Amino acid sequence: MPLGRADVDTDQIVPKQFLKLVDRAGFGEHLFHNWRRLADGSTPDPSFVLNDPAYAGARILLAGDNFGCGSSREHAVWALLDYGFDAVIAPSFADIFYGNCFKNGLLPVALGRGDVDSLLAASAGAASRGEPPPEVAVDLEARTVSAACIGTVAFEIGADRRAALLEGLDEIGLTLGQYGAAISAFESGPGAPPSAIRSRRP
Repeated sequence: MPLGRADVDTDQIVPKQFLKLVDRAGFGEHLFHNWRRLADGSTPDPSFVLNDPAYAGARILLAGDNFGCGSSREHAVWALLDYGFDAVIAPSFADIFYGNCFKNGLLPVALGRGDVDSLLAASAGAASRGEPPPEVAVDLEARTVSAACIGTVAFEIGADRRAALLEGLDEIGLTLGQYGAAISAFESGPGAPPSAIRSRRP
């Protein structure tokens, strides 16, 4: 799904009035609310890409520079995930948003601006011709993005972050997976305080 706007901030991704939700589920309904709906707040804007049936079911969002700037709210990532996106491809991301993606299981892929522009043009062009959007494949294991218009392009991702996404782990899960036995042994060892023993994981 092509959203070639630069400097999309977290309040545009999910406006502040929807942050009162207490569960991560349901935020997808409010994704890009102010762009997605007309001034009455409820009527879908047919000119906005999320309302274009050609992109229904898209799992990759194509974005512009500095995607996710603004506040540190994790709700922006929750909204993208809840809507159905697995990855966002952009030339650059705001640092805090980039980190929040990995904490919640969304893959942010930074590609060169030329490659992103080619993907955006191919996707928008296909829709304008009444054709289905081109297929884009993101291979996390191989660290590549593939599409007819760009071929296969490598992207960078830290080894720990890549492993956590592949294994479906957050930072706590990754730490427990690597050091769980050592933590349990330390907590139950000689001289361990009773509170540590009681809080020990099975």
